[in-house]
Amino acid sequence: MLKYYRSIAALILIGLLMACQSKKQTNYSETDWLTKSVTTAKEQLKLATAAYEPGKNPRSIWPSGETRIAPTRDWTTGFFPGSLWYMFEISKDDFFKEQANKFTTALDTIQYFTHTHDLGFMLYTSFGNGYRLTGNNDYKTVLLNGAKTLSGRFSKTVGCIKSWDFAPYNFPVIVDNMMNLELLMWASKNANNNTYKQMALSHSDTTLANHFRADNSSYHVVNYNSETGEIIKKMTHQGYADESSWARGQAWGLYGYTMMYRETQKKEYLEQAKKIAAFIMNHPRLPKDKIPYWDFDSPRIPHAYRDVSASTIMASALLKLSTIVDDGDKYFSHAEAILKNLSNEQYLAKIGENANFILKHSTGHLPNYSEIDTPINYADYYFLEALIRYADITNRDLSKI
Repeated sequence: MLKYYRSIAALILIGLLMACQSKKQTNYSETDWLTKSVTTAKEQLKLATAAYEPGKNPRSIWPSGETRIAPTRDWTTGFFPGSLWYMFEISKDDFFKEQANKFTTALDTIQYFTHTHDLGFMLYTSFGNGYRLTGNNDYKTVLLNGAKTLSGRFSKTVGCIKSWDFAPYNFPVIVDNMMNLELLMWASKNANNNTYKQMALSHSDTTLANHFRADNSSYHVVNYNSETGEIIKKMTHQGYADESSWARGQAWGLYGYTMMYRETQKKEYLEQAKKIAAFIMNHPRLPKDKIPYWDFDSPRIPHAYRDVSASTIMASALLKLSTIVDDGDKYFSHAEAILKNLSNEQYLAKIGENANFILKHSTGHLPNYSEIDTPINYADYYFLEALIRYADITNRDLSKI
């Protein structure tokens, strides 16, 4: 009988040891993707700082295999220095701080650019992150000047900031423009200038009223009459068709309204963010790995190109949204799945390859045959931002990786 009980005890002990071992293996596998992502990003960015020079930042890869460079006037030029700032925040390594400063200060003339609405993309990603992490007042000055310049594109008649100055548009407003409002909201607080906030609110309210369909998908462009404020046409510029749902446009809207709720606590903005999230997360043509096709209505689905950049923007926005609502778990889980899937070899570059970009398979402007199935700098930027937000939520210290 004693031998019997000893056998039972031994079996129980073995079972407990196996359970513990299984748990350790599960925990390891859960964090392995994060380690892989951070390590790859760190090494790729180190290589990139040696390969590129300030003022000529990597944007994507041409079909020839050569790197497409973003000069100072390019709307994407702030994302590479922004990625360096994020890697400094992740790693606590002063090497990245020094490199980020070098690539950021090369962009200081942007603060006076009147030809573009993308000053938020260009300045807030670079100088904005720099100021947040260092408190450098020179960065603050650039940001305040940039916000003043951006405010010059606001029309009281339309209630929005004008996106583009080229034909055939009269007063075009693109959903992407929601992303540039963060600079105005920051400047409103830091310059004690409520006018900037009112412009951002007006732009958000007008976009909310006119850009969204009944299913909460978004048009890419609303073309207004600059003299009357009336809508001329709702259309697309980068999507498949005027009535289609361009994936990155949905991501911009999700991120923009989540950010504006964070800044204002206006319930209408939170509700819109949740509606956009539901449209994305529950879409019948969202692939199982949650990396969207470049347009939800592309006729080539399931053989359409993916847009990794849209997925990283979505992941970052959903992680932030998960922290400001009661039912945030569903948003967190969706974002976590995106990040885990992006860490596999299908999407994550091998160190030393991919022109030192971190991620592959983004789609920039397919109707214009531009940047198709290529790495793009803003995909990397929002990937790093999402990793930081994920680590903050899960209490992980990424500097230990």
